[in-house]
Formats: sequence, structure tokens, C-alpha cells
Amino acid sequence: MCIDVRKTCECGARTVQFHLRDNLLQSDVIQRVFCPNCPGDVGFDGRSMLNDNGWVVEYDMILAAMLLTAKLQVDPEAVHPEFIFDQGYACWLEMYPGEREEIREEREKIMAILREDQRQYLLAIQSWNIGRIARLKAAGWRKAQQA
Repeated sequence: MCIDVRKTCECGARTVQFHLRDNLLQSDVIQRVFCPNCPGDVGFDGRSMLNDNGWVVEYDMILAAMLLTAKLQVDPEAVHPEFIFDQGYACWLEMYPGEREEIREEREKIMAILREDQRQYLLAIQSWNIGRIARLKAAGWRKAQQA
């Protein structure tokens, strides 16, 4: 069973969903989230924070290290924000926050092709997805870099 983890950024403007791979971590591991519009009154600490294209996630590194060390037998020194995010233990549910809403219209147009021509639909959806991932990689989104 997947746990629905939603966090609201510090300024309260955006709520994002997180994926907790294999439910190894608890939602409390994600302490705070800062959207690109959150006030900059908190200094960035690379020991507990990860910056993904202007979005900052702050992790409880003590809790994360304890859980991952106990459950995966990883070296506690290997547990850092990039490891947690890039391995999917606590990362965006989507490729980036808000992706689902932003791509809805594009997907609906492509889905309309399905009713007309299945072959054309398959070509269109494949082309669209390849182009979308290339744009996300170029924009610097972490999850897209691994796609």
C-alpha cells in the first residue's frame, strides 16, 4: 500500500505530493518544502536540503539515516539528501511539482487521436513523451535526468 504524502510549501502557495519508495521512510522525513516563491529567509544547508530547479526539500537526516540503515543496511555516511531523492526514497510523485496539471491539456489532445487512429496515436504519444523528457532534462529537473 502506498502512503499519500502531501506537503505544503512554507509560504502556503503550493501543495506537492511525494513518493516514498517501498515505504521505507516515513512522511516525517520530509520536514519542510520551499517552492521557488517562498521567502528566502532560510539559508540552504546541503547536509539536509536538496534543491531541484528552485524547489527545496528539507529532510530529517537523523530519521532518514536511522530508517535506511536499519532497513537497507546502508552506510549511514551514504545517506544524504541527493541519495534520498535520487533513489526515490522521498521524491516528487511526478517528474516535478505540478506536472500532472500542466500536461493535462496536451495529453487530452493526444488522447483524442486515439479515437481516430490508433497507430497515429501511438506515434504521437511516443513523440510527445520523448520531447517532454528532453525538455525536462534541459530544464534541469532531477527525476528527468534519470529517465
